[in-house]
Amino acid sequence: MSSVLVVDAANVVGARPDGWWKDRAGAARRLHEALLVADIEYDVVVLVLEGQAKSGAKAGRDAHVRTVHAARDGDSAIVAEARSAADRGQRVAVVTADRALQANVSGFAATLSPTWLLDRL
Repeated sequence: MSSVLVVDAANVVGARPDGWWKDRAGAARRLHEALLVADIEYDVVVLVLEGQAKSGAKAGRDAHVRTVHAARDGDSAIVAEARSAADRGQRVAVVTADRALQANVSGFAATLSPTWLLDRL
């Protein structure tokens, strides 16, 4: 069974007070680049970007990382991506510390903390 990791980019970037708020696009680009070389035990990583962060990485696939630009809010896109993967029979995990988002995916996806991901980057 293949596996998908859906990343709440805003939540992961926001977990480190490194000045990301001054350059949201740059923070998204750095996260995308780190995911490309990370040793993560998932077949596909879906990076969901919203707002200004969308200009940091183009939408589409780059190796095992697929970047999605949220049309509205990031949470809706994350739920849609996770549900779609689960409906295809894939093992799904969502990286977020957002409790409402965790509750929204709890029926079909595991959740992992931003720290879990950052420790692997």
